[in-house]
Amino acid sequence: MRRPVKAPIGVLRLPLFLLIWGIASLAMWLPAVHALVLDDHHTSRSFFYAGVAGLILVVLIGLSIGNRVPRYGMPGQLLSLLATFAVLPLFLAVPVQDALVSTRFLNAYFDMVSAITTTGTDVWGDPDRLPPSVHLWRAIVGWLGGLLMWVAASAVLAPMSLGGFEVTAKGEPGGGTAAPAHMEKADPRRQLVLVTRTLAPVYAGLTLVLWLLLMITGEQALAGLSHAMSVMATSGISATGGVENAASGLAGEMVMFLFMFFALSRLTFSSDTVTAGQGRLDKDPEFRTGLLIVFGVPLLLFLRHWLAAYEVDAGEDLLQALRALWGTLFTVMSFLSTTGFESAHWEAAQAWSGLETPGMILLGLAVFGGGVATTAGGVKLLRVYALYLNGLREMERLVHPSSVSGEGNRTKRLQKNGAFVAWVFFMLFALSLAVVSTALAAVGTDFEQSLVLAVAALSTTGPLADTASSTPIVLNLLTDPAKMILCIAMVLGRLETLAFIALLSPNLWRS
Repeated sequence: MRRPVKAPIGVLRLPLFLLIWGIASLAMWLPAVHALVLDDHHTSRSFFYAGVAGLILVVLIGLSIGNRVPRYGMPGQLLSLLATFAVLPLFLAVPVQDALVSTRFLNAYFDMVSAITTTGTDVWGDPDRLPPSVHLWRAIVGWLGGLLMWVAASAVLAPMSLGGFEVTAKGEPGGGTAAPAHMEKADPRRQLVLVTRTLAPVYAGLTLVLWLLLMITGEQALAGLSHAMSVMATSGISATGGVENAASGLAGEMVMFLFMFFALSRLTFSSDTVTAGQGRLDKDPEFRTGLLIVFGVPLLLFLRHWLAAYEVDAGEDLLQALRALWGTLFTVMSFLSTTGFESAHWEAAQAWSGLETPGMILLGLAVFGGGVATTAGGVKLLRVYALYLNGLREMERLVHPSSVSGEGNRTKRLQKNGAFVAWVFFMLFALSLAVVSTALAAVGTDFEQSLVLAVAALSTTGPLADTASSTPIVLNLLTDPAKMILCIAMVLGRLETLAFIALLSPNLWRS
């Protein structure tokens, strides 16, 4: 009788969470080298020793389970994503807390959860409080979190019809037969390898190009790199306290504006998650809906100066008008993509339009969110489009009750009950918003702040805490229970409610 041949021990055979932990450990050496160049030896030692300790733990755990072949499939990968967003920040926060010394570990953990979920909520307040290498680390963690979502969308969420794919035709029973062969037949581990090899160079290349363009416009190296990483990951993390404080000025904002289009639709950088014949960007409903919002909302606010804001004391200066228009255009695009950067001309835009509560518009844009399978958060444009089509159909039935809906180009990407599924998710999002805001209010947070923070966490748009509230919210003054509630909300907003429900389903694990 022949003895079974054991599979060779390899790095790629390790569980997904362990692989991500190892990558995070290696990434800690980047700020360690950066701090060493700046003669900040304390910060350098913090990151270097933490990286070494992380690699040692990964190697020891890998050796202990090296002869075991993981038996779980997609549910296990989804559970690994949950552990990455909730558990891994405990390790990522160690060098941050050690480098700052004066902060508590809870603040460092909160900051790392915010970074890896691409939320970008700033718990520190003053950017001068952090050493430059810690700013670099925050940007790197957010950037890696964005890359993880790019990969996980295609390799984990799409096969399970989660993350917005439940609305598409692929999410319908039998609808996945037209998908690429490698997405259907490959095992989960092979899918991860294939998708990572395809998308990681694109993600890194776009980030590098954006960084170079920002430095050409006059930005400093560290600030330009953090902004480039934040735009690609839609994390909103900045080493200068925001784009309005950057040295690149208007030219830098224009460059970042162009790269924010990658958050409106996955078709802007890949067609790996759509079926054949649906890969044209100009026909993509998400991209077209995003364009309508990005250019329609600024135009309405611009015209409001003459239509409704007669009391506003603003001269009819052409340069001021153009500044106001650009400030609105950039900020709308930024919050729709859930990046959260505020234009340097946003204040001029508010004065021009005469709006007393511009934060409500930003909250609504963040709730809409970007495209499915991108780094953006929120409800997602495809679900909004599905609800829009359903509304049109209901109005048509009011006029013609006996009419029969036919399939057209507009509904080709959506499944038959896509509007129903989108409505279910929207209700779950609203329920999550109510629960989180009520929980924050119960632990002593003001009602307005509770609502703003709940939207910021669930839509992964952390800068809303500074821009959407009547007064900027000082996160460091929140109670410890409030910070833990926000951590849970950020993880929930990144993975989405349907993914949590899927993890709790016994049928999913049995299959």
